[in-house]
This record gives sequence, structure tokens and C-alpha cells, in this order.
Amino acid sequence: MTSKRPLGLPSARLIMIAAVAGITAGAVAVYVRSMGSGNGMEGLTTASAGQCEGSAELAKSVSAFSKGEVAAMAAAQPPRPLQLAFKGPEGKDMTTADLAGKTVLLNLWATWCVPCREEMPALNALQSTMGGSDFEVVAVNIDTGSDQKPKNFYQDYKIDKLAFYSDSSMGVFNAVKKEGLAFGLPATLILDKKGCLIGSMNGPAAWDSEDAKALITAAKGS
Repeated sequence: MTSKRPLGLPSARLIMIAAVAGITAGAVAVYVRSMGSGNGMEGLTTASAGQCEGSAELAKSVSAFSKGEVAAMAAAQPPRPLQLAFKGPEGKDMTTADLAGKTVLLNLWATWCVPCREEMPALNALQSTMGGSDFEVVAVNIDTGSDQKPKNFYQDYKIDKLAFYSDSSMGVFNAVKKEGLAFGLPATLILDKKGCLIGSMNGPAAWDSEDAKALITAAKGS
């Protein structure tokens, strides 16, 4: 388990934070509507529905392992293609299609989101333990303005295993929200190797837990 957390809170208190996040989700949504750009679809691109044939078994595995610290993860019914657009580590435009070939845990976060800050070290630990050619934690920061504040956060809390992805337009959050997959932050999706959505979660989780590792192993199909 990770020892240092941004707010000094133990992992067990994440469920309490999640409850608070649920209560305040309406306020967050208002903030996103006022600060987001355009019609909220800037972060969404099209994909072929046929690409998700065969993903149902992975979604069932996600459902079977959604328990304990990751009980809030809901399997996609049915799995569907989902391509989201944001900036990559080099600041260049990319989509989740560029991550094809690996299972992706895509997390939307911001520095002003308290539960997001709390779970980032655990996401970092998950990437450190399980990240590789077949799996990546893709944490997409949606702070508006400069990238300096979230990059400082990475440095201050030794988030050294996660590549820096961002979308200061909030288009990716608005796209996920329009798809009915997010009501606030953090929001987490699981995409399989073909870019198909097989699971989604609202609120924080202890991503450095054994429950989380078992969930990811199941999502990878291994």
C-alpha cells in the first residue's frame, strides 16, 4: 500500500470521501458546464461498433471482480466502442485509439478535486506494479489553464510512474458525462485492448489494493 497520500488520509476513508463527492457532484457538474467548452463532444471521436464483438466476456470478468475496495466499478452492458480525445505526454493531440493493444484504466482528475488528489498516489502505485506493454493507467488531468499546477502536484507527491495526460478544455470530461459515465470527479473507465468500454466507476478507490489488482488482471483477460 502507498504510505504517502496528498491529504494524509488512510485508504479506508476513501469511501467517506466518495460519499461526500456524491453529495457535491451537482455542484461539480455546474462548474463543468460553466467552464467546459462547446457542446461537450470535443473529447469524443467515433469508432466502429463491430470492434467490440467478443468483449462481453471481459465485461463479465469485471463484474465478477468488482468487490471490496473496487465494488463501485460497474460492468458495461453491453461493451461499446469509446474513443476519447486529449493531450498526450508530449502535449500532442491523441485519442484512446492510440493506446490500442493494451488494457487501459482511464481516470479523469483535477487538482481542485479532493478525492482525486487522495487517490493519485494509489493510481501511481498500480501503474508501478502492473503497468507495461499490456496495461496502462492513463490519468487525464482536466485543470483549466496552464499545466504547471498539476505537474507541480506530480512532483510534490512523487507521482513518478504515471505519464502526464491532459485536457484543459474539459472536452473529455463533458464527452464522458454526455455518455452517462460521469457525474463528477474522479471518474474512471476500463477500456479493453480494442478500445471498448468494459467498466466504469464514479468516485475514488484504493487502486493500490489487492482487490484493484485482481480487477485489472480480470480486465486484461489473464
